[in-house]
Order: sequence, then C-alpha cells, then structure tokens
Amino acid sequence: MAARSAAGGCGRPRRPVSVSVGRAVAAAALAALGWLQAVRGAGISPVDPVLQPYFPSPHGPQHSHRHVRDCQPLKYGNVTHEAWPSDNSTGGPVATTRTFVSYIPPEGEDRRAIYGHFTFVRNPLRTFSVLEPGGTGGCQARRRATVEETARLGRCLVAQNGGYFDMGTGECFGNVVSDGKLVRNSGGLQNAQFGIRKDGTMVFGYLSEEDVLDQANPFVQLVSGVVWLLRGGEVYISQSQLAECSDTQTTGTFDKFINVISARTAVGHNSQGQLVLVHVDGQTESRGVNLWEMAEFLKQQGLINAINLDGGGSATLVLNGTLASYPSEHCSFDSMWRCPRNISTIVCIHEPSCEPTDCSGHGTCVQGQCHCAGDFWRGPACDILDCGPSNCSLHGICTDSGCLCDAGWIGSNCSEACTPGFYGAACAQECQCQNGGSCDPVHGACSCPAGYHGTSCEQECPVGWYGPNCRERCPCEHSCPCDRETGSCNITSSQLNKAGQCLASQNKGRSKEIFSLSEKTWITMTSVLALLLVISAMGNIGLFFKARSERRHEGGDYLYQPLRKMNGEASPTSSLAAWETEDAQDQNQALL
Repeated sequence: MAARSAAGGCGRPRRPVSVSVGRAVAAAALAALGWLQAVRGAGISPVDPVLQPYFPSPHGPQHSHRHVRDCQPLKYGNVTHEAWPSDNSTGGPVATTRTFVSYIPPEGEDRRAIYGHFTFVRNPLRTFSVLEPGGTGGCQARRRATVEETARLGRCLVAQNGGYFDMGTGECFGNVVSDGKLVRNSGGLQNAQFGIRKDGTMVFGYLSEEDVLDQANPFVQLVSGVVWLLRGGEVYISQSQLAECSDTQTTGTFDKFINVISARTAVGHNSQGQLVLVHVDGQTESRGVNLWEMAEFLKQQGLINAINLDGGGSATLVLNGTLASYPSEHCSFDSMWRCPRNISTIVCIHEPSCEPTDCSGHGTCVQGQCHCAGDFWRGPACDILDCGPSNCSLHGICTDSGCLCDAGWIGSNCSEACTPGFYGAACAQECQCQNGGSCDPVHGACSCPAGYHGTSCEQECPVGWYGPNCRERCPCEHSCPCDRETGSCNITSSQLNKAGQCLASQNKGRSKEIFSLSEKTWITMTSVLALLLVISAMGNIGLFFKARSERRHEGGDYLYQPLRKMNGEASPTSSLAAWETEDAQDQNQALL
C-alpha cells in the first residue's frame, strides 16, 4: 500500500467476490488448458512458461483513463503522458546498433551477466514504423509471423517484436497505428503506449481514446506495451502497477510478470531526441532481467522515457534481415534447437521514408528524399510540374514531357507564334488565304487586306466599298468611284473603266426609276388615245355608209338616159369612163 500512497493516495478499486473458490479454480484450469492447446498449436514447447501480464484474465486493466489520471502522482497534474520532440537530423547512418554485455547487479557474488543490443535511431518520424504481422491487414486477419518475415516485407534495417497479442487467436492487443493508418482502437484501454505524432513529437504513457483519435496532430505510429518503465528519467514501475492492474484476481500474475527474469524489449528516447530500441536476451525464469532491473539499466544509459514491450519468447531482434538475438523458444521439431516465435506487430527501422512513400508516382525515394523522374517534376514529393520560369509563356500547359502548346504556338516554352501561312496545333495546317490575306494562327480564318473580301480573300471589293474585308462604304459622291484599298475619291486611270460602268449602272437605275414613276400616266394616255382612235374610225365608217345610202335614194328619183342619146352618138367607152370618174368624185366627197 505504500507504493499506492506515494502515487497520490488512490487505493486499488475493490470488486465484490461473488464466485466460489471452486468455480475460480475451474475457470483457471480451463484457461490453462486453452493456453496449453494454443502453445502446442503455435509450435511452442510447453516447458517454457509464457510471459503474459494478465493471464488467464483478458488483456488490460478494467478501469478508465480518469482513474489513471486521478491516481498518478500529484506533480504530474492531469497529464498522463510525456511528449518529447524527436531528432530530425539527416546526416550519418539511419540507425546505430551496439551490442552490450553487462552485469546485474554491477557488483556482488550474485551478479549475473546480461547481453543484448541498443539501437539509436535518428529522425524517427521518417525512419520508424509499426508494422502489422505479415504485412498490411495482418491484425484484421489475426495473422502471426516471425519478425524476420515481416521485416523482409517492410525492408527493415533493424526490427524488434512490438505489441502484445493473444497466443490462441492471434488478435493484436492495444492500439495500433501503422504509417498513419489506425489499424486497431483499443477503446481507451489503459496500458503504456508509445507513438509518434505527425509533427514528429514522441509520446510515452497513458492515452485516452480521444488522445488516440485526435486529428489536429494525429499519430502516424502507435503501439501498446505493458508497464511504463521510465517517466522523466525516473523509474515509474510502482505507478504503472496501480494504473495497469485493477483486477485482484490478476495481481499475482502481474507482479510475477514484473519481477520474473526473462528476455525483454523496450522502446525509449534519450536527451538528444533519438529513439532507442532495447533488446535483452534471456529465457523466462532462467536468464535475462526483471522490469525493475530493466528500468534501472535504461536510466543508467541516459534514457528519459521508456515503455516495456512484449518479451519472453516473443523477444526477437533482426539486423539487416538476419536473426541477431538468441530465441528462448524450443523448436517444435527438436527441443535442442531454439526458434523465433510467430508474433504480432513489430517495430521497424528503415531508410528514411518519403512523403508520400511513392513520391507521387513520379520519382524514387532515396534515403528519405524523392529523386524526381524526368526533367519537369519538381518538389519534395515530385508532385509539381515545372516547365521553367516562363510557365509555357501562358500559351500552353506543362506536362511530364514538357510544354504542350496551345493551337497557334510552338517552341519549347510556347513563345513562338506560327510562321505566316500556317495555323493550328503545332502549326501543322497551311492557310488558304489569297491576295496577301493573313490567317488566324489558331483557327485559320482569313483576315483580308484592304480591297479584298471572301472566305479566302479571293474577291475584290465591289464598286462603292473599300478597306479590309470591304467593310467601308466609299465617301465619294454617289458612293462611286473610290480606291478599293484607301477609299480615295481620286481614282487612277486604271479605274476609269470601272467608274464608267458604275455611272452607267447608276443612270440606268435612274431611268428605271423615272419610268416607274410615269408608267401609270403613260398607260392612261395611251388608253385615251386608243379610245379616240376607235371612236373616229367608227364615225368615219358611219359617215361612209350614210353617204352611200343617200346616193341610192337620189338614183331612184331620176331616169337614167344614156348620154349618147342626149349628146349625140357618143361612144360607149367614153360614156362609161365619164360615169366612173363622176362616181369616184362622189365617194371622195362622202369620205370628207
């Protein structure tokens, strides 16, 4: 209880005991049987005890984040985790791994040798990842794989086992965020956590579910351990016992988990902001260290914050794809040999990653820097097309093969207009303009010079019009004639013929106009004259017949006597001629 008082006077919550001892023993026996079947199925010799902090109960404490906050030492206030800016240097190797052999305790007859590795990691934001077993989707599939297998898939330079898992089902325990993807949300389970946020801040300690899901500065990597070893440079195991073990039924198991010597792994950091991975070889109850010894050893090496990760038979270190640790598990095929365990998540140190890792599909990531492909992709992510300061002269668009010029423009930076006589895309089409007309470099439409018009400028301006495309009316009297190019009324001799034609055309127009104005009058007068002529003709005919009728009446009043009788013996011929002459004179008088 002294440790709990030092932690802030918050006692362990009591739970009513409502299960008989016999039922508790039976439950423990069934759980042990299940564990035995699980380890046999995993190829693990049952001779080696499995290092699990909560066995046979479910993994993790049953209390809330508020309990952890209220029961921690008062000097920490309401803050249940520690944050530290990570190293962001790029010079030198990505990671340095050192092998150690030390003695614990340092002096005395009961000291024992321990050996293992420290790995110091630069720029962990770019070089550290939490990986799922056997690759992406491993936690969802409840897959288990060796550290070597997962490290090979992730191209890890250094790899260690990571978070805890269910030995029977393969379920990943705790929170898991892998390369920015939330793989598993524990729902606020209060175990020690390590993560790196988007801004490079390293976080150690206990997190609420809201902390885990924060999007203002989200976690890009996150893994759950058990027991916070160091907090602010001080051993924090007693406080972790209070925070992470609330079930009286598992108190003995949790205490043994802390105090037994075994192989151990941990993750922490030093004062320079370098991430530190620690691996200690061992075998449960035979060799290795307990968590108190682990915490003191890390403190002596200058670590500030550190949490304990899965250990025991899971403890594995792989360097450059090769197993570098001594596994404690006996191989299933022969107990003489030791084999690495199939585990869950791993922590991986790799070449600096690029953002995005594929350099936007336009480059290759080399030691954390995108080397852009081609001549025109630019930027840290190779996602910016840059065709030079002219930006294709605003007459085209920049592509991965250079400037793609708009119609009417050519050149490497689209600064050259089409040469006269050509238009369109790449200036490949020939203009059809005549008489010196120029065509639009984009569409090829002809712009006619002064004096011409038509689709291809093939027609001269009609008389009375002048200028480009013949759009201007001549300012001269009668709108004709004028120079078709300038509109000048001082026409040259070569234009007199056309001017004459224009005047003749105008006069003809005026004549037609005058005729059209008097046509009705002329028709009326012609009609009247024709009528008078008809009346006159009819009158003359009437007079003729009247005179003839009168002559016939006069012939009836007189008796005809031949002249020869009256005048002697005249010849018949002369008498007949005289009568005909007289008769003709009478007719003429009648006509008059």
